[in-house]
Amino acid sequence: MCMSDLFEKVGRPGKVLSTTPVYHGPIFDLVKQTIETPDGLEVKRDLIQHGNAVTILAMTADDQVVLGSEYRVGRNAETISLPAGLINTGEDPLTAATRELQEETGYIAHDSQIMTQISSSEGFTDETVSLILTHIDPQEHGERHFDADEYVNTQLVPLTKVIELLKNGQIRSAQGICALTWYLNFIR
Repeated sequence: MCMSDLFEKVGRPGKVLSTTPVYHGPIFDLVKQTIETPDGLEVKRDLIQHGNAVTILAMTADDQVVLGSEYRVGRNAETISLPAGLINTGEDPLTAATRELQEETGYIAHDSQIMTQISSSEGFTDETVSLILTHIDPQEHGERHFDADEYVNTQLVPLTKVIELLKNGQIRSAQGICALTWYLNFIR
C-alpha cells in the first residue's frame, strides 16, 4: 500500500471564504479566516502570516558547528541556536542562508544545500523554514552586520558537544533540533 492510498486528501487546499485583518506588524500579520475544508466543513481559524525563514547548520571540515546565543523574547532569556533568519523578498533560501550566516557570524557559506523544509506550526502559521546545510572555513571570516535590535554571541562547538546540548535540552529551538536530527539521521 502506498502513502497516497492512506492519505488521499493530502495537499488538497481548503477554500478561503473570508479573511479579516486583525493585526499588522513588522514581522507578522494576524488574520481571522473562515474556510471550507476539503471535507466540506466550515471552520473559523486565526492565522499568523509570517515570512519564510532559513535555519543554517554550518560546519567546518573537522566537525565543528556554528552555534550562537541570543536573547529571545519567546523564552525571555538568552538561548542557544543555529544561525537563522528571514528570507528577504526576491531571495531564494540558499541566498538568504548565505546572507544570514555572514550577517550573524561573519562566516562565508560554501557548498550549501537545502536538507528539507518544515512548517513551524501548521495549526496557526503559514511560515516555512528551509533547513540549510553549509560548510565554512573558520579562517575565512568577513564582517558581521547585526540588525539594530540583535546581538549574537557566536562560537564553534564540536559536533559531539552539540549532540550533548541537544540531548540535555539546552538547544530548544524546533528548527535547530530538526536541522541537527535531519543531518544526523539522513546525511551523516
